[in-house]
Amino acid sequence: MPRIRNDPNFNTCPDYASANFANTRAQLINENVNEEQAIQLLRNIWLANNEADKALWQQQLADDREQQDHAQRLEEDEQQRVDQERADEEEATRKEERKKNKHKYTPILATGIPDDPSITPCSYALRKLDKGHK
Repeated sequence: MPRIRNDPNFNTCPDYASANFANTRAQLINENVNEEQAIQLLRNIWLANNEADKALWQQQLADDREQQDHAQRLEEDEQQRVDQERADEEEATRKEERKKNKHKYTPILATGIPDDPSITPCSYALRKLDKGHK
């Protein structure tokens, strides 16, 4: 169906009583239909066609809105997919970085600074302990 380019709500009925439509009126006039009836008949036909055009116009507007909403949903879905892929890729990169540099990402315990000096035995005592001597 061809698109309607102009809103038929703004169309005005032509003046079928003017000289421009004399030939059209003459084709409708006979012994049962006078000129006033022909003019009214032409107006009624125009109004019926205009009402049909108005209904088609409303349907066209509804279809356009539906297409626009559908396109917007597709665009939003695509954007979400791209964002999700980016987040997954960043997460994979972060995991790979953690795997490569385990010590860099070792959590620091929430303990205070040691106040006591650490007592380390001398190397002679350590060797004796390793050999099992007392």
